[in-house]
Amino acid sequence: MPRTLDSQITLEKTPSYFVTSEAPRRIASMSPETKLIVVVRNPVTRAISDYTQTLSKKPDIPTFEELAFKNRSTGAVDTSWNAIRIGMYILHLDSWLRYFRPTQIHFVSGERLITDPAGEMGRVQDFLGLKRIITDKHFYFNRTKGFPCLKKPESSSQPRCLGKSKGRIHVQIDQEVIEQLREFYRPFNIKFYETVGHDFRWD
Repeated sequence: MPRTLDSQITLEKTPSYFVTSEAPRRIASMSPETKLIVVVRNPVTRAISDYTQTLSKKPDIPTFEELAFKNRSTGAVDTSWNAIRIGMYILHLDSWLRYFRPTQIHFVSGERLITDPAGEMGRVQDFLGLKRIITDKHFYFNRTKGFPCLKKPESSSQPRCLGKSKGRIHVQIDQEVIEQLREFYRPFNIKFYETVGHDFRWD
């Protein structure tokens, strides 16, 4: 990490930190007062998105249903599949709470980041102790991608949008499969809501 003055905040982004078992201890040993920001979304949607992205790179992989279930008829979900396991947020959060206070962790709603990006960024700025500088005027809705993008900064000739892998149309999954996964995730979601003190309304 670069040297940071008292008047500065240094940000670093690595999505896999949250689900990597060694990360909480290592980060706490480096900087125990670090503030952590985690973007979460409906775990069923997240799993389908994960699969869609993998499928675009490896078109010969098994179907979503084959990977998601040990036994489809009994509804036994295969929690060893990473796309499923990542969405069991409470299991990962428990590891972080051994090293960090709940007040050091802020969860951003992936759904609201799309529908109300300025509101979500406002809460992030509050969490970091910053003045609310990023507002509605900094965003526009990109119809092609289906989510908001940052308007063109003065230093650039182009607006800032997420990369090509973001915003792609998801694979169509049978509604019964989606309902089975919702049932599977419900107890994990409820415990997660209770622990973070916020209902993300994924059920």
